Amino acid sequence: MARTTYTSLKNNNGLFDLLIILHIAIIAAGMVAVWYMEHYGHIVTGMSNKIIWGTPHVFAIFLIIAASGALNVASISTVFSKKSYKPFTRLSGLLALSLLAGGLAVLVLDLGRPERLIIAMTTYNFKSVFAWNIYLYTGFMAIVVVYLYAMMVKNFSWLSIPAGYLAFAWRLALTAGTGSIFGFIVAREAFDSALFAPLFIASSFVYGLAFTIIVLKIVQATSRTTIVSPQMIERFRILLITFTATVLFITIIFHLTKLYASKNHDVEWFLLASGNIYSQIFWLGQIGVGILAPVLLLALWRKDININRLASACLLLLVGGVAQIYVIVIGGQAYPLDLFPGMEISSSFDDGQIASYTPSLPEILLGIAGISIAMLLSGILMRIMPFLPEGETV
Repeated sequence: MARTTYTSLKNNNGLFDLLIILHIAIIAAGMVAVWYMEHYGHIVTGMSNKIIWGTPHVFAIFLIIAASGALNVASISTVFSKKSYKPFTRLSGLLALSLLAGGLAVLVLDLGRPERLIIAMTTYNFKSVFAWNIYLYTGFMAIVVVYLYAMMVKNFSWLSIPAGYLAFAWRLALTAGTGSIFGFIVAREAFDSALFAPLFIASSFVYGLAFTIIVLKIVQATSRTTIVSPQMIERFRILLITFTATVLFITIIFHLTKLYASKNHDVEWFLLASGNIYSQIFWLGQIGVGILAPVLLLALWRKDININRLASACLLLLVGGVAQIYVIVIGGQAYPLDLFPGMEISSSFDDGQIASYTPSLPEILLGIAGISIAMLLSGILMRIMPFLPEGETV
């Protein structure tokens, strides 16, 4: 295989400047939303003492999972020796760092008291999976930085393979740890499943690859060069179908496992068949828009697939991913806690009642700002450093 030459992003039509301005505006709106929630308190959001993780957490978790999956392209090249993916290894590592930074920024800004993060970073309860994740997130960033440095500095190229293997193992642990946050919460019937770890790992493959392809599409449109060959487009198409089918399979197993136990019938009915907002988002958003529609389109476009169609399918996959995390996070909290199994509960505190939640505009702006933070970081670094393979001008 020919040696890959890397270059920075060329701004040949002004699209880059327009996107930078757009992302800065979205981030500014997100910062205003943060100030608004900090100034008036979380009473201005849709959250309550029952729904304590709102829409910002949905976006934060979505971005953290996507960050892990974005490294998949580099892992395929380094760990599995698929040299056709090598030209995109640097971009893969950059997107992994940027998406994680965007997700963690949203997470910190949604804490209510961001300065208390210092306490979380210096006082650990190792029985808590949250404490584990602090190490997983910071460790992932450090390892990927070393991995990128080894790939970009010739004298340290020998380090790229061991760093790549370590990054691959660490990203699996990171995603499994994020899924285990829900799997270890035994008090909530909608959570409490070991299958959250493999489900999140499979989902990360989809989200991360979808972000990578969309960024590649934007790069080609911005620089007016072709860096993704028809052969790579076909490989990406097959990977997307495979990963998405895996997510669907694990999702089916997850709910079948839940339904096997009689105690979970009510919560499964609530999430899948009650006709409420969560079951609608599950079937229309997660399954319809996020799985069936893109897989069908990718299958139909087999003979005339191109980067534009591939990116369109990726947008559907990302919308479905947000829907998936929304149902897990918000729907899982909305279902009432079973405080006394076998007993009916009624009180002035609405115990035993389904919690209501409507996302507020500040929450949505903060969540979307996380995506813009990731894209802004990626764009600026691609513009000033050689993260992209050289392509042919079109």
